[in-house]
Amino acid sequence: MRAIDFFCGGGGMTCGLRQAGIEVVAGVDFDIDAKETYEANNEGAKFIHADITKLPLNYFEKEMNIRRNDDNLILVGCSPCQFYSIIRSSKEKSKASKDLLLQFQNFIEYYNPGYVLVENVPGIITNKETVLYDFLSFLEEHGYGAPKSRTCKYEVINMKDYGVPQSRRRFSLIATRLGREVHLPEKEANEVTVREAIGDRRVYRRIDAGHRDTNTTRFHSAIQLSEINLERIQHTPHDGGNRLEWKNDRRLQLKCYRGKDHSFCDVYGRIFWDKPSPTITTKFLSYSNGRFGHPEDDRGLSVREGATLQSFPWNYEFKTARLEVAAKLIGNAVPPEYAKRLGQLILEINR
Repeated sequence: MRAIDFFCGGGGMTCGLRQAGIEVVAGVDFDIDAKETYEANNEGAKFIHADITKLPLNYFEKEMNIRRNDDNLILVGCSPCQFYSIIRSSKEKSKASKDLLLQFQNFIEYYNPGYVLVENVPGIITNKETVLYDFLSFLEEHGYGAPKSRTCKYEVINMKDYGVPQSRRRFSLIATRLGREVHLPEKEANEVTVREAIGDRRVYRRIDAGHRDTNTTRFHSAIQLSEINLERIQHTPHDGGNRLEWKNDRRLQLKCYRGKDHSFCDVYGRIFWDKPSPTITTKFLSYSNGRFGHPEDDRGLSVREGATLQSFPWNYEFKTARLEVAAKLIGNAVPPEYAKRLGQLILEINR
């Protein structure tokens, strides 16, 4: 089976599908920062730097010999989700991402693949301006089945139920026009914890805030903390402590949180060892942007720790010298472990 990964970013979905045994022929993304990382880790998959709204529908047919009406073709659409995300900062700025699912729909109509995969934030279901239901109607009209029929299934799932050491709620859809019954991957009984993922100190060794790893493959690098933030994390108990521990210290307490002991308690917190991590966002390197403090070390997470919590393989290289770019590629990715399970599922269904 072959797949094209739209909005591929640094290659999380591509990586997982390839681990399952599916050939990914191309990834499409407008973010040029993703190109080198995507191609370095996914041999044989071509990175197409393009705006999907301007990419000719017949591009893959002409340039890559992709056939229309191919039962063994999978089109994957994990479009940027800022418009539907609960953590977006500017609705106007994020509007460009609102209709990307419908742009992806045009390629489904043209190629008529055997399978369609979609991943997005849960808000794509509940947002009043969502295009999801137009997309679901399109799938039904084109033979992929009515929403939640035997050939089209979608659900809001949590990645921690699928071998990913992270609590990450996402919308996931699988549909086929081949008349075969589909479902989402089976849940695991046990969750993978932070300790199991990054607790081995021989691998994820102790480092200080601001440490830069000279081994670019390993990338166990963490950003510098300001003097006041270093004091804050030093006063935060190990293994899940939060900012309430220093709320009565007038020097350490932030004015914006005074009298707000029940709001945003994860901010400036440490991750728990024996639970899945919080959602790894594009800001996971920053101690002040969520519960991203290391369980023991007085620092935020490293690039490699965030990648591991997203289930990227150890040998997956992030081809950039800029920590914030690596964090963006990691935080925006579909966890490869979940993508692998989707790929394995499609291979089983297609036998």
